[in-house]
Amino acid sequence: MRGQRVGMLLSGLVAVAVAMFGVPVGYFVFVYGCGKQEDRLAETIAGDPVLADGPAGAGEGTPYQGCDDDDLFVYAGKDYPYGASRQGALAHYQESARAHGWRPRTAPGEAPADCFTKRIGGTTAYLTLEGPDDGALRMEIVADRADSDWC
Repeated sequence: MRGQRVGMLLSGLVAVAVAMFGVPVGYFVFVYGCGKQEDRLAETIAGDPVLADGPAGAGEGTPYQGCDDDDLFVYAGKDYPYGASRQGALAHYQESARAHGWRPRTAPGEAPADCFTKRIGGTTAYLTLEGPDDGALRMEIVADRADSDWC
């Protein structure tokens, strides 16, 4: 009996909040943000072997991963201390990315790709190279369930 009253009270409070503040309250309480599906996708992309394959001259990489609650895209990557040229990093990842099943996103005759695609976890993931800026190189994979284009 007491459990019924608590359930009714909670239902009533949610109904009042929705009535006072509109649908967004219900959305933020029950739907908003990253969930288990995004967590699983983030774990999957974080485990892609290309992230463990840093270029020659790079220091120990610092891994990271997460999910954007607003847009539900997930990301994983590594930041490397790196003092060599961008061309050296691009040449390394042209080889490494292809060896790990990534495809470059360039048309024939264009400059070497710094963005690659691959199907991971049931969606298209995008591998990008940023830098080196101020002695840091970032390799990042981004994906979402909406199959957005991140290149």
